Amino acid sequence: MASAVFLSFGPVVAHAQVSSREGIALQDQIMELRQQLSQVQSSGASSSGSLPAPVAVGSQSGGANGDLVAQLLDRVNTLESQQRDMRGQLEELTNQLKEQNATLSKQMSDMQFAAQNGGGATAAAASSSSSSKKEEPATSHATASSSEAAQTPEAALKAGNAALLKHDYSAAQQSAQSAIAHGKGAVKIDGQYLLGQSLAGQKQYRDSTVAYYDAYKLSPKGAKAPYALLGVSSALLSLGNKKAACQALAKLKSEFPSPSERVAKSTAYFSKQGECS
Repeated sequence: MASAVFLSFGPVVAHAQVSSREGIALQDQIMELRQQLSQVQSSGASSSGSLPAPVAVGSQSGGANGDLVAQLLDRVNTLESQQRDMRGQLEELTNQLKEQNATLSKQMSDMQFAAQNGGGATAAAASSSSSSKKEEPATSHATASSSEAAQTPEAALKAGNAALLKHDYSAAQQSAQSAIAHGKGAVKIDGQYLLGQSLAGQKQYRDSTVAYYDAYKLSPKGAKAPYALLGVSSALLSLGNKKAACQALAKLKSEFPSPSERVAKSTAYFSKQGECS
């Protein structure tokens, strides 16, 4: 998403550059016309300077000079008006670019450490669930609904883990959501962790980060908590956010100073990938 947003700035910047070049060209034309106007006026003044009275308005030379001056003034006024319009357009495009930059910066900031304050986490997971269901055919949706109704949360969790082993991440996601919706305690925590794994398998790393962090919050001192923080770090690294990934690993080290060998090895690996200090 971040790359898509960056790419969207291309036309705006291009238009701004074009407008700037055209504005400079207009300025050059205005300056040239002003010089011509000045030369005409100087020529008219020098030709009439030795006469005791101004040239008659109806004379041929006076009329020609007057027409030329009027034409030059008209062109200067037209070009200055165009320059003002282009300057306004350039300012408008610049403001749009600033607004888009501000929006992107806010989005990147919101991604820091996967909603550290917990805001919107459940909504994001629900949004992911809703969008995936909309893409499914009606018959498949009906079959999944009846299957979920017949399953207990424990059975849904078991089915989800089996689907995960087969790399059927979509089925694993559905089972995880069923376990989260109907399960309690350890089943719900495991379902939340499974949701993070299934989303990561589908390369939905942003939603995966949120799901892992929700699994950690459900039981910050539980057995799944260090693995959930590892999941947060892994998803953030996949998003290219090394700083936030290192923050997740620092939190893991702080809260679990004596981790299992598996957690310790994974922490060391992700720390190297994130170039954590």
